[in-house]
Amino acid sequence: MKAFFKRLAVQAVGWAFIVVGIIGLFLPILQGILFILIGLIILSTQYSWAHRLMERIRARFPRLAQKSHEASVRAQLWLERIWGRRE
Repeated sequence: MKAFFKRLAVQAVGWAFIVVGIIGLFLPILQGILFILIGLIILSTQYSWAHRLMERIRARFPRLAQKSHEASVRAQLWLERIWGRRE
């Protein structure tokens, strides 16, 4: 049951970043693309379509790939501190 809530929380956070990113595309205050990329990084752990999309983005933009890899490592460490080690 605990795993279900973890998965649900990760999905909710990922989709929240996607929604904020879409809103940010129209508002000058928010960085829409940044929030969308963060949401895709989070959702790529749960959905294969998001993982494939991130792979295409990484192949097209190698500098962005390096930054996203660094960010996903930091995010994974952050999630491990919050939720505990993955089995």
